[in-house]
Amino acid sequence: MPDFPPPHPAWEHCEPQEAGLDPAPIAAAARHAAEHETPWSRDLALMVTSDFGEAPPWNEALGPVRPRGGPNGLLLRGGRIVAEWGDTGKVDLTFSVAKSYLSILAGLAWDRGLIGDLDEPVCKRVDDGGFDPPHNHRITWHHLLQQTSEWEGELWGKPDLIDRHRSVGGRPAAGQKGTHRDLQMPGSFWEYNDVRVNRLSLALLRLWRRPLPEVFRELVMEPIGASPDWEWHGYRNSYVEIDGKEMQSVSGGSHWGGGVFIHARDQARIGLLMLRAGTWEGRRILSAEWVERMRQPCPLYPQYGYLWWLNTGRRMYPSASEASYCASGAGGNLTWIDPDNDIVAVLRWIDPTARDGFMRLVTGAITG
Repeated sequence: MPDFPPPHPAWEHCEPQEAGLDPAPIAAAARHAAEHETPWSRDLALMVTSDFGEAPPWNEALGPVRPRGGPNGLLLRGGRIVAEWGDTGKVDLTFSVAKSYLSILAGLAWDRGLIGDLDEPVCKRVDDGGFDPPHNHRITWHHLLQQTSEWEGELWGKPDLIDRHRSVGGRPAAGQKGTHRDLQMPGSFWEYNDVRVNRLSLALLRLWRRPLPEVFRELVMEPIGASPDWEWHGYRNSYVEIDGKEMQSVSGGSHWGGGVFIHARDQARIGLLMLRAGTWEGRRILSAEWVERMRQPCPLYPQYGYLWWLNTGRRMYPSASEASYCASGAGGNLTWIDPDNDIVAVLRWIDPTARDGFMRLVTGAITG
């Protein structure tokens, strides 16, 4: 039977050899992660306003930002901790890892029928002006989740133009970030765009009619025994009224502040839930069908699924299995899930260029 930890803070540790791992390369992997700190400043307010290539006023932070801690993380095999380094209880921003959590919330909505056909136009269920003709009415849930929506507009004072021509995941941009690009038909062009992800978050809020952090806590974090320490924020101006109540629409990252504040141990629990295809101690939390859909490569960019990064063709991480997939955030935040080898790793504030080296050491340690 797979191992699951009891509620926070308890978690069983085991020696690497008990988990079928050679202890020497595992110790080396932990040192590697601890010693290769991201080049980002620990002053995240500085990074939020300077590292995304935006001039004032577009670079203005609208949500909370706090200084970060140092490198930390943990490695699981068989659901048990086989390596841990740094302060894994430090609650920090996790940037675009939050996108993958939005994908989980979309899956929970799909499981409950709040979303029907994923190829259905969003405007069929969300009527707030954000998906009106002549362009946005063609956008489907599938498009939003794959980042192929080409949604056009402004949300919370940020126009989608900010992230046009954005280069992410090794893909070169055809022009300067934040400059005009003729929009394509929804579903025909892949572009990493935080304004459009925030538009998905607002659409999900309108479906659930409850604050998304409340839904996430009730349906995910409490069932998996997570701590109460995590937070999920939007912006000072991202409030809407639903059923007579004011609710904050949260952001799918920390590009302009806000997003998910969380520690590595809670992130590891979410990673373990995904590794176990949406179950926790025999309880179905997220459908296996959604986990499978989430991992289907986008034809326009096969390294991306439903707001999760994939290792299709082992192009992202040559040292990891092709089945690996990740929640990834700026500044060196990564949750690595390897179903082929029963591994989950959380890496906080690691130099992105050092991630594959960590994976090489871990996969090289597998003895059984």
